[in-house]
Amino acid sequence: MRARIYVTLKPGVLDPAGQAVEKGLHALGFSEASQVRLGKFVELELGEVKDPTATKARLAQMCEKLLANTVVENYRVELP
Repeated sequence: MRARIYVTLKPGVLDPAGQAVEKGLHALGFSEASQVRLGKFVELELGEVKDPTATKARLAQMCEKLLANTVVENYRVELP
């Protein structure tokens, strides 16, 4: 089974990379782009999942320990 993890900055956290992308879009003529925020998308293969609840808990541990900086980032885990 393939899991998907979305990591985004928490509201109110400055996003200099997002601001740079927004400025770049404006410079290219895409003036309608605003409030650009960048994040991370992680996709990983888990093998056979017998207990989705336990698997989500395990994925949350991965996020808490490595994949997300929970001080400034939120994460969302999706299993098909």
